[in-house]
Amino acid sequence: MKKTLLCLGFGYTARALAPRLLAQGWRVIGTSREVVEAEGVEMIAWPGQSVPLDGVTHVLSSIGPNADGDPLLAAMGDQLAAARELEWAGYLSTTAVYGHHGGAWVDEATPVRPSSERGDWRVKAEAHWQAIPGLPLHIFRLAGIYGPGRGPFAKLMAGKARRIVKPGQVFSRIHVEDIAQVLAASIAQPSPGAIYNVCDDDPAPPQDVLGHAAELLGLPMPAEVPFDEAGMTPMARSFYGENKRVRNRRIKDELGVELLYPTYREGLCAVLEAEDMESFVPPAEPPGV
Repeated sequence: MKKTLLCLGFGYTARALAPRLLAQGWRVIGTSREVVEAEGVEMIAWPGQSVPLDGVTHVLSSIGPNADGDPLLAAMGDQLAAARELEWAGYLSTTAVYGHHGGAWVDEATPVRPSSERGDWRVKAEAHWQAIPGLPLHIFRLAGIYGPGRGPFAKLMAGKARRIVKPGQVFSRIHVEDIAQVLAASIAQPSPGAIYNVCDDDPAPPQDVLGHAAELLGLPMPAEVPFDEAGMTPMARSFYGENKRVRNRRIKDELGVELLYPTYREGLCAVLEAEDMESFVPPAEPPGV
């Protein structure tokens, strides 16, 4: 049987993974609410069209839950439970399930203790996926995702970037291509029931990351803004309510992954090159904050 991956939610991460598998002769199917053009990928409009699982050997879900639960499982949970040809299933979750730890390190053995609504939704969604009998499930808890089109450069160039400072605050992050290689490594050596943290080696303060991006562009350093004065949206503020450092040892020890971008420094350089902004000419006047 030809290996076939069904991407339930053909989003940013799935678009990074698909070329790796297509190059190996896989069939890749993706679902999306909107029209998406992806070379070599068979697209299905969902919700709307039916999503058959016949012939599908691998499933990846990146569809997020809401207050009512996981919409994918509500619609297709019975189908997944009845699918007998599946060799691997992946669910993209988030490190928000660990909650706030005051900057301390967490790993996959750390009890989940969400401190936000979105983290609580993810914990419940993970449990619902784990409850599907016989599903060869792998859970990937992703840190903050960045990559081409999802970096700080456009905001810096527009003069809208702010270095928001909350003392002691760090975030873990991961380049999208490293997520793709972790998923590919797991597909190549399945371990049903496994949970993996997917993040780089260097949890760092957000102002340091933005500052480094400004240096790469040759722009003046954006001014620091104290967190309490930043006037952020409730969603943005909620991210600062969680402070932890996430370990990634398992993806290295069990999957043999060697990160392409072990820190944001290598990752931002790659994003800058991919976005073709190396010829960017800084404005004559410093941009506004």
